[in-house]
This record gives sequence, structure tokens and C-alpha cells, in this order.
Amino acid sequence: MRRRRPPAASLQRYLNVSDIRVGAKKRLPRAIFEFIDRGTEDDIAVAHNRQAFDQLKLRHRAFVDVSERTFATTLFEAPLAMPVAIAPTGFAGLCWYDGEIELARAAAGANIPFTLATGSIASIERVADAVGGLAGARLWFQLNVWHQRALSHQLVERAARTGFETLIVTVDTPVSANREYNVRNGFQQPFAASPRFVLDLLGHPRWCAGVLLPYLLRAGMPRNAHHPAANDANDANGLGSPVDREAAMRCDSLGWDDLKTIRRLWHGPLLIKGVNRRDDAIRAIACGVDGVVVSNHGGRNMDSAAAAIDLLPEIVDAVGTRATVIVDSGVRRGSDIVKALALGAQLVLIGRAALYGTALGGSDGATRVLEILRRELDRTMAYTGCRNVSDIDTDILYRNVNNT
Repeated sequence: MRRRRPPAASLQRYLNVSDIRVGAKKRLPRAIFEFIDRGTEDDIAVAHNRQAFDQLKLRHRAFVDVSERTFATTLFEAPLAMPVAIAPTGFAGLCWYDGEIELARAAAGANIPFTLATGSIASIERVADAVGGLAGARLWFQLNVWHQRALSHQLVERAARTGFETLIVTVDTPVSANREYNVRNGFQQPFAASPRFVLDLLGHPRWCAGVLLPYLLRAGMPRNAHHPAANDANDANGLGSPVDREAAMRCDSLGWDDLKTIRRLWHGPLLIKGVNRRDDAIRAIACGVDGVVVSNHGGRNMDSAAAAIDLLPEIVDAVGTRATVIVDSGVRRGSDIVKALALGAQLVLIGRAALYGTALGGSDGATRVLEILRRELDRTMAYTGCRNVSDIDTDILYRNVNNT
């Protein structure tokens, strides 16, 4: 049994990402919605991400023929339909049955990359089998480096073997975040049915029938496909107990030598995600990475974190001529994409917005989000007199971003 999709025509009534967020909130159990929607502690970083984008203003440009606009671009010598990729997001599979695969299909249809997270429910192999042969499919993989390095290195090898082309190493999560709302909601990882969470689920029968039931019928409770607990073979290595699994997955000892090792293992484009400092960016490039993702993890880790868009200019200044610079955290409008490009980013990752769409209608819902962002991107480029992505630069910004 699979969750019934809303008619494609009904998705047209959602006019922006905020509308789609409201729809996702109605469909999802509270615990799952807050897991994907909120940040950490007091949600200060989440709010600051949006405030930073809102404070950036753009200027119209007059008497420019913008009748032939394109937002196609190239990244790592491959064409993209627009300068956007799907960010790695854990538990997309709780938004919709096989949510990672649904989201990957939407990305392939839009000819943009999809990034599969280490914390996903669908495995590397299942995603590759489902979408790897689709026209426009660009598969990236996000890696968490665990205390038992060999387990993480195995994921790198699996991703390479199944045709994933780009690897993103997350470097901003040495310890788990203080997400107090998860405790209040009874939401646990690995996925477990606490009494409070069960009551929440029972209040959303459509979600239970369309998402949870298919998992139960197929393989039991949803679980992380790549974590040690999800691999029975790892039980022989003493990872069967929760304490042992937590010890195996701890990542507070990550160092530059780990990055050098991963560079030797991975022969495609390599990015690190969670860069906030120019000195870290410079050293990463010296270790052989091909690019950096300026990010504060969408405000989900450190609640006092600076907004990624505010940090972007100094990272671009430090390494922008030697490496690809990408940004995420807080993107909700096509105009946000233009602002990020104007500050020097070559690509923007979207996370929550894509999850809202997936929760609303699987691949069709995610496609609707991408359509909205593409339309808004197109209009903003026209207003600012930009006929293509290379026209977007600091000249269209109202304020002097280097002096604020």
C-alpha cells in the first residue's frame, strides 16, 4: 500500500514554499514535522538565516533586453538546468514512503543533483537502482565520518561502486545537537515507537496508512539504511547494542588527516560541508577538496551560529578562484538564490523546502517546489537585468556587503 498522491492539478494551488510548508505541517505527525522544520534549542539560528537573506536587497537594472533568459549552468564539467542542488536531509523517507527515491526522481526531472544523506532510510544501492538510469540524474552522497573510520570508508566505497559522482563530507557536527523538541515529542533515533510518539501518529491516519504501513509490511520499522544497526553483518563486530552503536558513530575526533584519507579513497569531486571560516576553507583546499559548502547546518546544530549567507563573502574571497563555493541554510525563494549567486556562490543547496514538497506529494510535490523556485529565480533575474547566471554579481546588490 502506498500513500495516495494528490492530483497534480491540486498542487498548483500552492504558490510558494511557505504555502507548501503549511500543507506539509497538516499532513505530517507533529514530531516528524518539527524534526525537519525546526533547528535547535531556541531556533535562533533558523530565524537568523531568514533575517540575513531578508536584509539583502537587490537593485533593478533598466533598459536591458532580458527577453531571452537562461539559468542553466555548469558544475564539475556537467550541465545543470539551474544553479541548485538538493541538500542531504536525513529522514526524507519519513515525509513520504521511499521519500529519498521520490526526491531523487524530482531532482532528475529538473536536471539538478540530488544528495543522499548518510542518515537516509533508502540505501545507496536502492537509490542508484531506482534513479541512476534516468536522464538528468546526478547522484551525490553525503558522508558522516564516524569514530570507527572503517565503517565510513565502506560507505565511500559503496557510493563510488554504485555510480555516485560527488562526495560531500559534513564537518560541522562533532556532537549531537540539543534538539529539546525531539524529547518533548517522544521522537527517537533510531526510529522507535514511544508512547507519546504513538499518540501523535494515531492522530495522522493518512500518514500511517501511506508511509508507516508500507515500511512495516516490507521490512519493519523505518530505520537508517547506512547506520551500523541497519547492517546485520556489523553485529559480528560488536555493534549490536545501542551503547556500542553510539560509540561506533561518535564523530568528535574528526581531523584533517581524515580528510586526506577520504581524498585518497574518493576519485570524483570532493566537497566539505559546514565551512564557516576562511582559514578552514583555505586548509581544506590545500588537502585537495574541490569545493566547500558554506553552511550552519540550516540552524540545526549550534543555535548561536552565524548565518551562512553572511559568511559567504569572506569564504569566496579566500578560495573562490581556486574551488567551487556552495551555500545553504535558509533558502526559501528564488530571489534568495540570486542573492547567494551575487555574493559569489556557484550553487545553492535546498533542504527543508524540498522536504516540505516531498511530504505534500512525493516526487510531484518536490517537483512543484522546484518549479516555484525556478519561476521566482527567472523573475528576479529579469528584474535585475541578468540574462544568464554569469550576469549575476555584486553589482545588483543594494548594500555594500563587505562593509556590513
